[in-house]
Amino acid sequence: MPIVYVGLGSNRGDKEKNILKAITLLKENGQKILKTSSIYKTKPYGYKEQKDFLNAVVKLRTKLNPENFLILCKKIESEIGRKKSFRLGPREIDLDILFFGKRVIKNKKLTIPHKDLHNREFVLRPLREISPNLIHPVLKKRIAKINNVIIGEKKIR
Repeated sequence: MPIVYVGLGSNRGDKEKNILKAITLLKENGQKILKTSSIYKTKPYGYKEQKDFLNAVVKLRTKLNPENFLILCKKIESEIGRKKSFRLGPREIDLDILFFGKRVIKNKKLTIPHKDLHNREFVLRPLREISPNLIHPVLKKRIAKINNVIIGEKKIR
């Protein structure tokens, strides 16, 4: 069973409750949660004229293939009340498949690893918290190294 990393974000309604509900629904739908990051308050990415987000990352095992896992994520988003909005706009909940094992997938419905994750601190910081040594299968770099570049951290020793 592959290990999957899912980014969760919310900036509408009870944001923390939405994230926790999404994690519960992943469990209730047969996903084995291995680790959950802290929940981080972050500024909006892209479209700035909206409320701050809460973000987290979950590491889990699944029996589903990537396409069926995407269907499950969309079902959970709908169940929590996500409504269609514009790209990067406000949302009750967003579940993004960041990594699916070591697979690299690019088709009309799926891009794995998530195409812009290496530029998004709101994903990298919680991902680094739970799996700093995870290797990005395209960039061939550890998450901790990518995140150091994004937030400008420098090693002292």
